Amino acid sequence: MAKIVPLISSGTAGPLGVLHLPRLWLKVSLEARGKLAEGYPGIGQGYDMMVCNALGLNPDAVKKFITDSKPTYAQFEAWIKQQPGVKLDKATIHKLNVAIQGYIHDDQTRKNILGANGLPDDGSTCPDAINLNNLDDWYEFHQAELK
Repeated sequence: MAKIVPLISSGTAGPLGVLHLPRLWLKVSLEARGKLAEGYPGIGQGYDMMVCNALGLNPDAVKKFITDSKPTYAQFEAWIKQQPGVKLDKATIHKLNVAIQGYIHDDQTRKNILGANGLPDDGSTCPDAINLNNLDDWYEFHQAELK
């Protein structure tokens, strides 16, 4: 069974407008089927928890719903809307999206990602975590599928 690098960017939003939510859905969906590439958590401590915390979602409930129901992305968003206490107002979503877009990795993470890709750590690459994570995903995908 092939392990899959999740190639939906954290900079992608679905109909609700929440950045990273489609990636979270994909990672948990792949993990539930034993198909998530090594090194990728279904729900990790970074953007995944930022999204769950900001929207008022219980990470265990998210994981259980996706694992048990195998929803499409649209079905996942519909489920989110039905959760008690969920925060989907424009201000909450905007604040979360700004936090996601503004997140910067620590120096060592940045150096590791750039180094793996043969890029200099000289400020010439966008330093935000979304772009660095994309670069890391593309590198991992290349190593797993295209090398």
